[in-house]
Amino acid sequence: MSVESLFPRLEPLLTQVGKPIQYVGGELNSVVKDWDDTQVRWALMYPDAYEVGVPNQGVQILYEVLNEREGVLAERTYAVWPDLEKLMREHGVPHFTVDTHRPVAAFDVLGLSFASEMGYTNMLTALDLAGIPLRTADRTAEHPIVLAGGHSAFNPEPIADFLDAVVLGDGEEITLAITEIIREFKEEGEPGGRDGLLLRLAATGGVYVPRFFDVEYHPDGRIASYTPNRPGVPGTVQKHTVMDLDQWPYPKKPIVPTAESVHERYSVEIFRGCTRGCRFCQAGMITRPVRERNKETVTRMVEDGVKASGFQEVGLLSLSSADHSEIGGIAKGLADRYEGTNTGLSLPSTRVDAFNIDLANELTRNGRRSGLTFAPEGGSERMRRVINKMVTEEDLIRTVTAAYEAGWRQVKLYFMCGLPTEEDEDVLAIADLATEVIRTGREVTGRKDIRCTVSIGGFVPKPQTPFQWAGQTSHEDVDARLRKLRDRLRGDRRYGKSIGLRYHEGRPSIVEGLLSRGDRRVGRVVEEVWRAGGRFDGWSEHFSYDRWMGAAETALADLPVDVDWFTTRERDEEEVLPWDHLDAGLDRSWLWQDWQDSLHGEESLEVDDCRWNPCYDCGVCPSMGTEIQINAPAEGRPTLPLTVVQP
Repeated sequence: MSVESLFPRLEPLLTQVGKPIQYVGGELNSVVKDWDDTQVRWALMYPDAYEVGVPNQGVQILYEVLNEREGVLAERTYAVWPDLEKLMREHGVPHFTVDTHRPVAAFDVLGLSFASEMGYTNMLTALDLAGIPLRTADRTAEHPIVLAGGHSAFNPEPIADFLDAVVLGDGEEITLAITEIIREFKEEGEPGGRDGLLLRLAATGGVYVPRFFDVEYHPDGRIASYTPNRPGVPGTVQKHTVMDLDQWPYPKKPIVPTAESVHERYSVEIFRGCTRGCRFCQAGMITRPVRERNKETVTRMVEDGVKASGFQEVGLLSLSSADHSEIGGIAKGLADRYEGTNTGLSLPSTRVDAFNIDLANELTRNGRRSGLTFAPEGGSERMRRVINKMVTEEDLIRTVTAAYEAGWRQVKLYFMCGLPTEEDEDVLAIADLATEVIRTGREVTGRKDIRCTVSIGGFVPKPQTPFQWAGQTSHEDVDARLRKLRDRLRGDRRYGKSIGLRYHEGRPSIVEGLLSRGDRRVGRVVEEVWRAGGRFDGWSEHFSYDRWMGAAETALADLPVDVDWFTTRERDEEEVLPWDHLDAGLDRSWLWQDWQDSLHGEESLEVDDCRWNPCYDCGVCPSMGTEIQINAPAEGRPTLPLTVVQP
């Protein structure tokens, strides 16, 4: 039966809201399929505003992969702002997709991609607006399967009561596999109803169905066990890893947004995974091993993607793009191809050393030259050894000097505050480093217009990393250290005016920490916050720390746990963690040993990159049946593991 568009009911409301264009759809390269010609239908949601969600690489890839399959339909949906939410409730308009404005509740699957935990309340808004019961236990065969993926899905327990299913890792292959299971289930007459379908998914070992697991707790609040409560459900769920990325050259035809978005560019993922071993970095841990696309594939994707979209910027994406073994050839080839055109190239994530200054010059051959961002992460060398960011002050100054000599006048230094074992002196060392950057820049250029911006984020321990056992630093301590740093920089009459300071206060990091390492009991807090008006918690103007703390006090009142228990408390080796039954391939004992190796300050043990060095036995390749895929032999080991972002 056809499903009609909600647009005739929605359109009159759009004159009363901000940025109505974001809800209209009709973008270049969007796909509209006939409902009756398809058997399996996905609504793909990025639970944030259109301007943030539309360029999301994961959603764009799955949108194309699914719509290329015969008999399958995929449409996109995003969070609606509170002004439209209010009107939709008043006029009875349910949550809709932007492609055809069909009601989300009519689809077979609502697939949510969580890059951040701060989108959880937006998910509840979407479910409620769609008429889908918040809790999986209350849903029937008439409702879509609510399925989550993305980096935050590696600990989905805080929203487990709201999710029917979860997938870990790369989505291309598992999304198609789920589609075929649903197709067969429908063709067979849907035997066993909703539970019958979820059992089929869970039995694969690659889809986590939270309500098929019972959780037991110790009297002191710690988790005792996770146990499957249905026969045929494996005790652990494995992540998915796509090998040979050259066989998955997506997106081919990127969506060109009708409204302004946070990234106006065509993005090509030149490789996936990272093995530099930064102990704080969840993305690097959960995406192992490294898998490169070859130069020919990247070149072809860029040519086809620019032609299909008209974008004037191409981003070569990865967690550390200059580590691609063919990056020199890729950059030169693309610079040659687009020299003299309006198409610019960027490496939004890379390292910079002497070679990579040459690389950056290739990428700015058409005259575009923006600031460079270096991310040493820790202010002192001791701190950088703790987090396995093996960079000395001399390394950084030498790199920045090369950038200034090559013509850059503005650099940005990114750090984290609240790292394990951190003391005031480690944060104050940031001021010394920034001052030396300015002093050196003036010296080598003979100019006074050298600028440096120091940007600082609060550290949040993440699941599936060596720091997953660490106690999070209190927001009071983080804020106190940042005030001392601010005062140190402002008090420097010679260099202070050339150094900008941007930082986020510590309180939002505590909420993120609660959600990133919480268990199912935290779901009560999420729902309480949402019912109290929580929306768009990743946006500072909408975030309310007091609302979260008040909700936590109410929701956890009858339990032996509180916010500090989930955040600032250090875990011991034997404690069952909420994600221990979700297998990212990382050996738990290896993670623990790396955590212990980090605690020796200046004597902390270094873990080298296994692309250029022997295997460090993290466990991923043997347990996942994968291997590192590099296209060309490395020209010597890279010497400066500095993350750099060139917007």
